[in-house]
Amino acid sequence: MDFRLTEQQEAFRTEIREFLKTEIPPDWHGLAGPTMIEMELEKDDVWAMYQKISKKLAEKGWIAMAWPKEYGGQERTHIEQVMFFEEMAYYRAPGVNAIGVVMVGPTLIVCGTDDQKKQHVSKIANAESFWCEGFSEPESGSDLASLKTRAEEKDDAYYINGQKVWTSLSTRSDWCAILARTDPDLPRHKGLSFFLVDMKTPGVEVVAMEDMANGQELSEVFFDNVKVPKENMVGEKNGGWKVAMTLLSFERSGAGFIGTGRRLFDDLTAFAKETMSGRQLSVHDQLIRHRLANSAAKIEVARLLSYRVAWMQEQGIIPEAEAGMSKVFITEAMLELANIGLQMEGSYAQMKGDSKWSKLRGAIWHSYVCSMGPKIAAGTNEVQRNVIAQRGLGMPR
Repeated sequence: MDFRLTEQQEAFRTEIREFLKTEIPPDWHGLAGPTMIEMELEKDDVWAMYQKISKKLAEKGWIAMAWPKEYGGQERTHIEQVMFFEEMAYYRAPGVNAIGVVMVGPTLIVCGTDDQKKQHVSKIANAESFWCEGFSEPESGSDLASLKTRAEEKDDAYYINGQKVWTSLSTRSDWCAILARTDPDLPRHKGLSFFLVDMKTPGVEVVAMEDMANGQELSEVFFDNVKVPKENMVGEKNGGWKVAMTLLSFERSGAGFIGTGRRLFDDLTAFAKETMSGRQLSVHDQLIRHRLANSAAKIEVARLLSYRVAWMQEQGIIPEAEAGMSKVFITEAMLELANIGLQMEGSYAQMKGDSKWSKLRGAIWHSYVCSMGPKIAAGTNEVQRNVIAQRGLGMPR
C-alpha cells in the first residue's frame, strides 16, 4: 500500500506553499484556529487580510476546488482540497470561510434544491458570502435534538424564535445555517428542520462573547420573529436532522487540525534546539525529546485519518464513524502537543504575544487555551465515541 502523494499532488502542494510564502508577510501575527483558519477575524486587520487573500484564492479557483465546475469548483480531488486546507492552516493564512466551504456548501450540493445551489454555492466558492452555523443553544449542545428554537409556519414563510450560542464569526456573517423545531409533538429527532437565514433579516441580533483566548469570534444570536421564506428550508419539513448530520460529517473531517498541528510541532522542535539560559532542551531533557517524538508519530497518524475521510468523500461515502475517529484523535493529540509546549516554555508560557518575555509570540498559550474547545465543538469527544461504537462497531446504544 502506497501512502505517498502522486507527483501531480506534490507539485500542487508546492504551488500552494509558494503562493502562501508570497502572499503572507513573514511577520504575520494571525493565529490559526485549531479546527481551521478563522481565528481573530473579528479584528479589523485580520479581516482585511482575509478579504485580500480570499479574493486571490477565488481567482485561482482554490477555495472550493473539489466542487463541480458549475458551482465554482475545479473538480479536483478531495485529497487536494485537504492538502490546501492543511497548508493554509500551517501558514496561519486567513482567506477561507470554513463553515461555508467545509460544511454548508457540500451539504447544499448533497441536500439542497437546484435554486438553493444556484443562489448560494457559487458565492461561497467565489468568496462572495460568509457563513455561520446556528446549532448549539444554551441548553442544547451535545444533545442537539433537545434544541428549543422554534420555526412556525405562517402563510408563505416560517417565523423563527429562539437563541443560539457559540456561533462562530456571526458578526462577520451574511448567512446562517440553522436548525429549528417545526413540530414539537413529534419525537425530538423527527421534529426539526434546517433553514438558511439571511443575517440581515429584521429580528436577528448578534451579541459577541469573549472566549478564554480573549477573542470575540464566538457570539450569541437571538431570533425574534425572524421571517424566513419557505424556499430557504433545506430538505423536507421535519427532516432537518438528516441534513444536520450530513453537515456535521463534513465538519468533523479534521483537515485544519493537521496543518495547525504540524506548525505547532515544527515551532516546538525548533524551540527545543535553541539555547535558553545556557541550556538546550533537545540536548538536556530526554523527556521532552521523547514526548516530541511521540507527538511526531501522532501527527502522522492524525494526517492519515484525515486523508482517509477525504478518500471516503471522494468515493461518495458519508464518513460518520471515520470522521468521528479523526476528530477524537486529532483534538486530543493537539491538546497534548500544546501541553508539551507549556512544559517546554515553563513560566514563559504565561506570556501573551505582545509581551517582551513571550516565546514563539505567545503561540503556545494561545494554542493551549484554544485546544480545549474543539474537544467539545462539533459534538463532544464523548459523543463521538458513542458514534464510533454504534455506527462504526455496530454496538447497541
